[in-house]
Amino acid sequence: MLAGAPLGRIGSLEVRLACNQAEIAAAQEVRYRVFYDELGAGGGLKALDRRDADRFDPVCDHLLVFDTALPGPEHARIVGTYRLLRQESADASGGFYSQDEFELARLVARHPGLRFLELGRSCVLPEYRSKRTIEALWQGIWAYINHYEIDVMTGCASFPGTVPAAHAEALTYLAHHCRATPPWDVRAVPGRYCAMDLMPIEAVSAKSAIAAMPPLVKGYLRLGARIGDGCVVDHDFSTVDVFVVLPVTSIGSRYINYYSGEAQRFAA
Repeated sequence: MLAGAPLGRIGSLEVRLACNQAEIAAAQEVRYRVFYDELGAGGGLKALDRRDADRFDPVCDHLLVFDTALPGPEHARIVGTYRLLRQESADASGGFYSQDEFELARLVARHPGLRFLELGRSCVLPEYRSKRTIEALWQGIWAYINHYEIDVMTGCASFPGTVPAAHAEALTYLAHHCRATPPWDVRAVPGRYCAMDLMPIEAVSAKSAIAAMPPLVKGYLRLGARIGDGCVVDHDFSTVDVFVVLPVTSIGSRYINYYSGEAQRFAA
């Protein structure tokens, strides 16, 4: 069991899985502050308990970043979170979260010998959005995927707003230069598919396209991730979602060497 054990540490930041309901509830409150209060999810509707929660939370592991230098009880020190859904948990509970938007089940069926992990609900409080916090999270993810022998990481990454054309240059760049190869390709579900190829590729500046991408998308690409076919508008969260697929064997060697060295102490 990994719950409660440290999976990473940088300075005062410590990463581990939630080990009780109070910590999961605190993570849901952090998600609410970021997705609803800051980014406008829910179309102005506010939950009375101020938590972002859904039916997947009980079957997921919740990776948490704590600032141990903050005062107060442990659950009040949570400054970032990631939600992790392993394939066996998804199979037992009706599928992955991303299946409402992308044909993930088809991808999993094409690779019956591999173990998939869906990453989602990534968020960090504004004052902690730094390289150090992201590295702490990835220490934890790397320890987790090694412990559970994960082969493939997947999930959605989001652009703000509900108009794909507002991100035409970045989405066009992704469609032309970052698409998944056929064995790993995933298409948006029929009825929700929106084209990503929105402008002539010769008009796209790689520098400005990459600069316009959200940090999470750029981070996944640096690790070696590829992007699926089509984007989806998520009106509940006011985002334009792209699908990310990252076989562990595709992660760049410099990142493997870096995170392996840091996570070795925590992944036993």
